Amino acid sequence: MAPGYLYRNRGSHDCDSEGEAVNTAAQTILETPAAAPASPWYALRIRSRHEKVAAEELKKQGIEAYLPLVTQLHQWSDRKKSVEMPLFAGYAFARFEPASADRLRVLRTRGVVGFVGPRWEQTPVPETQILGIRALLAGERKPNEHSYLKVGQRVRIRGGSLDGVEGILSNANGNRSLVITVEPIARSISIRVEGYELDLIETK
Repeated sequence: MAPGYLYRNRGSHDCDSEGEAVNTAAQTILETPAAAPASPWYALRIRSRHEKVAAEELKKQGIEAYLPLVTQLHQWSDRKKSVEMPLFAGYAFARFEPASADRLRVLRTRGVVGFVGPRWEQTPVPETQILGIRALLAGERKPNEHSYLKVGQRVRIRGGSLDGVEGILSNANGNRSLVITVEPIARSISIRVEGYELDLIETK
């Protein structure tokens, strides 16, 4: 530490670099400011077959956008080809401050029809749902779109590559699956969780 550098010890006095007490009456103590909370995510209605265009346009404007994609095998008369398709057709997600100029920029983006929510007002999408979708798409087991669920046991995966992912436990067709629901757009995806340890999340 450089000579004369001031620091605050864990007691009630200030000391210099040699441990001598100093007068701090006129000193200003600078603290590292707390990290600002991240802006919320919002669901966007996108014109049919314009999901990728809208997501790219948002990113070009400096707005964080997320378009969940899944790989599908398409069959043509002469060939097969793997194509990346939107997981939720007609929807994408963007993160921004609702009171900022970004809101209008989002609405003016090519392909964006409007916000998902009552009277077309934006409704925040919980961060946990976005993180859950990212985790499922990054895993070895690929999720499928699932019928929208409102009720069921809420559980959290413990261990493995999906550790911490939360969703609703489903036993449809005898297959134990985890269902992640994005409330504002009324869409769900599911993934089989046989072999995973699940913890029940207590509801308040």
